[in-house]
Amino acid sequence: MKQAASEGTPSSISELNRSRIINFLFRNGISSRAQIAKATGLTAAAITKITARLIDFGVISETGDLEGAMNRRSIGLQFNDSRYEVIAVKFARSLVQIGIFELSGRCIKIHDFPPVNNEDVIDTVSQIKQYIKSTIAHNPAIVAVGMAVPGPYLSDEGRIISVTSMQMWKEVNFKKEFTQAFAVPTFIEHDAQSGALAQSLFGTQTDGNSLAYYLIGEGVGVGVIDNGNLVSGSRGVATEIGHLSIDINGRPCECGNVGCLERYCSTGAVKELLQEPSNRGILEGVNDLLPREVCNRLFKESYAGNAEAQRIVREIARYIAYGCINIIYGYNPSQIIIGDILSEAGDTMLDEVRRIVAERVLPDLMERTTITLSDLPTDATLTGAAAVAASQFLRNPSRFVAGMDTPKR
Repeated sequence: MKQAASEGTPSSISELNRSRIINFLFRNGISSRAQIAKATGLTAAAITKITARLIDFGVISETGDLEGAMNRRSIGLQFNDSRYEVIAVKFARSLVQIGIFELSGRCIKIHDFPPVNNEDVIDTVSQIKQYIKSTIAHNPAIVAVGMAVPGPYLSDEGRIISVTSMQMWKEVNFKKEFTQAFAVPTFIEHDAQSGALAQSLFGTQTDGNSLAYYLIGEGVGVGVIDNGNLVSGSRGVATEIGHLSIDINGRPCECGNVGCLERYCSTGAVKELLQEPSNRGILEGVNDLLPREVCNRLFKESYAGNAEAQRIVREIARYIAYGCINIIYGYNPSQIIIGDILSEAGDTMLDEVRRIVAERVLPDLMERTTITLSDLPTDATLTGAAAVAASQFLRNPSRFVAGMDTPKR
């Protein structure tokens, strides 16, 4: 395991203590110095010194009186998360989105690039750079860029080793292309891991200590947080569930395996399912639609009560449930949060997933595991890219606030 966003490990005791205070205010809102001291174990003198420095640089501010223990009055402190913004970039197979977010996770703006084809990948990388450089130049509030990329992603090298149906992404070294390209730091993470960070930092369903974010969209993946840490393995692919085989005699996958989960419950798999002879006629014009468009229309029909559409949704849900079963036995999270495009199938899908998982998982494990849909107001992977950048600020604030780490004279 590694610490979430480990490249941002605090460089000194002073930085660690600043980070602890900022994180407490980020997660708990307006608090008194006494509350921070109790939660962090720091002395009152240390809290006073550190918070004074953070106030001087505008990272936190005083909010007025709070009522404390034994009716004593104390001054509230808050983290000024709206003062800082990050650029978030989501790379999917054919989709690239760029958003601007406050550190709180509130989305300010989203820009969708045109659908990407294999022959467009290199030009798209160039366009992304130009767009980000222009955005940073016109917005001094931006302190970092976060990127979420599909996997399997070798985080140590900065490259994707397989992208079903979009192999040109393998030619892009994301570290070389982006980490030194802008006037602010850039941080890159696997898309499902990014989604897990987003749920941990910005979601309301969890305390952020033990969860699995189950991404089901153009690809399939999972990001796992255990004891507050991202589980990633030696090269960053420990949770690459999309290429876990659920059928040893199953459909071939571009990764070289057969029966990969991704071949049964991704957007492309849904389109293939609706193109089968027995399912033709459920949706008109399937062959001419993008996989995401097929899913959107299928789910719309399901919501409208179309029995055949609901049958297809339940069939897809069966495979999603197999993924949940493997997540439970492989990682034992307290929560599985389903997100991305196929989560839009809603309760018809979720109810079937829960039913199948309950049948196939030991009751003692099932009673301690919840399965829900993501509650994030913006796409969890795009929000996750923002979380990748925001988590770095929370861990190493002086890296983003000029002069804060310089000793007073």
